[in-house]
Amino acid sequence: MFGIEYPIIQGAMLWLSRAELVAAVSNAGGLGIIAALTFPTARELREEIKKTKSLTDKPFAVNITLLPTLQQINYEEYIDAAIEEGVNIIETAGRSPKPYIKQLKDAGVKVMHKVARVKNVKTAERLGVDAVTIVGFEAAGHPGMDDVTSLVLIPLAVDAVNIPVIAGGGIADARGFVAALALGAEGVLMGTRFMVSKECPLHPKIVQWLLQARETDTLMIERSIKNAARVMKTDFAQRVLEMEEKGATLEQLLPMISGDRSKRSYISGDVNDAAIACGQVVGLIHEIPTVRESIEGIINEARLIGQRLYKIGMPVERG
Repeated sequence: MFGIEYPIIQGAMLWLSRAELVAAVSNAGGLGIIAALTFPTARELREEIKKTKSLTDKPFAVNITLLPTLQQINYEEYIDAAIEEGVNIIETAGRSPKPYIKQLKDAGVKVMHKVARVKNVKTAERLGVDAVTIVGFEAAGHPGMDDVTSLVLIPLAVDAVNIPVIAGGGIADARGFVAALALGAEGVLMGTRFMVSKECPLHPKIVQWLLQARETDTLMIERSIKNAARVMKTDFAQRVLEMEEKGATLEQLLPMISGDRSKRSYISGDVNDAAIACGQVVGLIHEIPTVRESIEGIINEARLIGQRLYKIGMPVERG
């Protein structure tokens, strides 16, 4: 469907999913995704698409996150910019993509939509998207409010729809990759794994800090505003949680959870100046490979896992 070699997709990470990382993923056989809202204007998104094209001749996508914000965002302009620059794969996330489906389909775009609940998987199929990504409770960013793990959500989603399901949350190596495929997914989405890679524009201090993190070093914030987010467990994140427990309003929380704070932190390396989105799978990450090393390592080890399963009596078709 996407014209890629391996069913491995890079999660769209605000401020981080820029040309260098996106092109590295696509060049290694996966699907890189530009996070459109990293760029304040559609014109700047156009420039980033052009830059990505200068670094790869492989397919890549653009993510359009449809979330409520204080400032008005003209999503149609971002979509038009991507289409006019020749991007034919677009990922939507957050709210329903219904208002933009005709615009996307008329342009011949393949549409992925990312959700956290099975009922939203069904809705996405009904709207006409080409593939849907389901993210489990383990995932970084916004994994929904239901606290259901990927191990349960993936087969539920696969059973619920006829379109391809992409699995996200808790996947960073060949074991997670093979498990997701065994559960019926057609591919996987990885964010945290690519966050800790040589091509990711994240401050080295934060990268080294993440290498020391355990699977228990994340927590959930923003539940009070029904936009639960998994972030690293820091003094800053604990302050946000305490504010929520004391009944803070959205207006009071916004200065703490704004994307601009994350951008500053990613540049400065100060882990206590913003909420740092990260998945529980950080506990499995102990090195900083190139993107190509990550993807090729997953594929090579997946073949070894297949051989091991074959040896214990689980036949694999040869062809």
